[in-house]
Amino acid sequence: MLSGQPSSTADFVAYARALHQKVDEPPIFTDPLATRIWGGSVSSSAEFDQRQSDDLVRARRLFIAARSRVSDDTVADAIERGCDQVVILGAGLDTTAYRQSSTHVRFYEVDNPATQEYKRSRLAHAGITIPPSLTFVPVDFEQETLAGALAQAGLDRTRGTVFVWLGVAVYLTRPAVDNVLRYIASGPAELVFDYFYPLDSTPGDPTSIQLQHRAELVAAAGEPWRTFFTAEEIRAILLSFGYRHIEDRSASELLATYGWQPSTRSTDSGPHLIHACTA
Repeated sequence: MLSGQPSSTADFVAYARALHQKVDEPPIFTDPLATRIWGGSVSSSAEFDQRQSDDLVRARRLFIAARSRVSDDTVADAIERGCDQVVILGAGLDTTAYRQSSTHVRFYEVDNPATQEYKRSRLAHAGITIPPSLTFVPVDFEQETLAGALAQAGLDRTRGTVFVWLGVAVYLTRPAVDNVLRYIASGPAELVFDYFYPLDSTPGDPTSIQLQHRAELVAAAGEPWRTFFTAEEIRAILLSFGYRHIEDRSASELLATYGWQPSTRSTDSGPHLIHACTA
């Protein structure tokens, strides 16, 4: 991310969520605020889809929708069980906290200060009210400790907390990713997050080749992909930090659970989604 600038990929993800509401039937994920909060610039939001096949563009949009659906369902289930703290890490233009009717649940949105300022402007432009149950927590994951920022914001780590961390880990250095995962595991927690397989894990695979080109486009925008894992590596890391009940699904496996079948053969290439707990 360019210093002092909001995340350009936050706009892209918002665009994908908004477009999903219009073109994918039946929708995997329903968000009545997605179109309103999105900035509306198709050219800037679609720039990372250059030289990508229509199938891959669609699969990526569906994966973004599916991971949001898993996040929503996880948060809803936890609240029903009595959880009253939810942390959205790298929130971007996420609308989770603005779609909740549970007034007793405290939401914390953690992100780069410039991105949070941009989000506030988008919320104001869209006429979306910031709920009193939401706290903005400005953090640079590479420079500041998540523990200190959330403690100052009032998060109680002795109580169960849901952490949602989507579309972020691949942009961070490995030490920063480890620090976040270790911190989350330091208390009772449920985590939903995604990661990318190494781009060279399946040489010659068309999906891997297109993803490498996409990585170049994103890097040129100031947000290079830095950290990758295989399923075996990330599982070993999570277990070493104290996570349990680890569920890891590739993009194609995740989409299949919602009745969407990929038009290309299933591989481990690309993003995976993890749902894990500390107890």
